[in-house]
Amino acid sequence: MWRSTSAGARTLEAAAAAALEGRTGLVVAHRLTQAAASDRVVVLDAGAVVESGTHDELVASGGRYATLWAAWSDNRSRT
Repeated sequence: MWRSTSAGARTLEAAAAAALEGRTGLVVAHRLTQAAASDRVVVLDAGAVVESGTHDELVASGGRYATLWAAWSDNRSRT
């Protein structure tokens, strides 16, 4: 699992993982780390599905999710 920098974010991610263990769930995530840890990511734009796949598939596809991931990753490497 990708780690966020804040203790609060790590606590949130751990709680979500524990709640979903052994279950199927729908998580609406604004944190890319939560999306990256998911089995499937669905990207919405104006209420329409514009991409769907695993984190690795979406990063490789070069679409909107990949653009967000690259911007977030680049920002983290500068801190």
